Amino acid sequence: MSIAVIILIALGLSFDTLAVSMTCGMTTHFRISQVIRFAAVLAFFQLLMPLVGWSLGSVVSGIFYEWDHWIAFGLLFLLGTKMIISSFHTAETKPIVNPHNIKTQAVLGIATSIDALALGLSIALLGVQIGKMCFAALIIGIVTFAVAVLGLRVGKRLGAFLGSKAELLGGIVLIAIGVKILIEHISGGC
Repeated sequence: MSIAVIILIALGLSFDTLAVSMTCGMTTHFRISQVIRFAAVLAFFQLLMPLVGWSLGSVVSGIFYEWDHWIAFGLLFLLGTKMIISSFHTAETKPIVNPHNIKTQAVLGIATSIDALALGLSIALLGVQIGKMCFAALIIGIVTFAVAVLGLRVGKRLGAFLGSKAELLGGIVLIAIGVKILIEHISGGC
């Protein structure tokens, strides 16, 4: 795999990260240290999952393929629903979906990197060596970090424009990403 191909793969894998980051940027203020941590968590999972997928190889590829889209859909649907419900509460009664929380970031990181796990499984079946896989995973992580930072910044501007509707829209976006993942896998488009 050439570096250009790896970068294109990384960009393709990071579209969900971009949408999630924009959603979080619309609904929550991030200081620079929080931006770095948020982006690093999402990049970590995007970097880790292809390696995990490669390690699992063909042993469980059939089993994982049966369930990966349901896992991603479920995680994004739950977070999106929580955000939509939260958008209808007043500040005093609002349940909190806090993208500053490391557990929330981990759930988002896992949900947006399941396709990277499937990529790792596919690459293992092609016989790609671990050294090349590690290099590819590093590039994927770097690109994802940059995309997450960009998404938070763009989301901040959109959030200022959308005002109180940002959280509702953010929840809808998360659910839509989950539905997209589900439809792609069910229809065989992935």
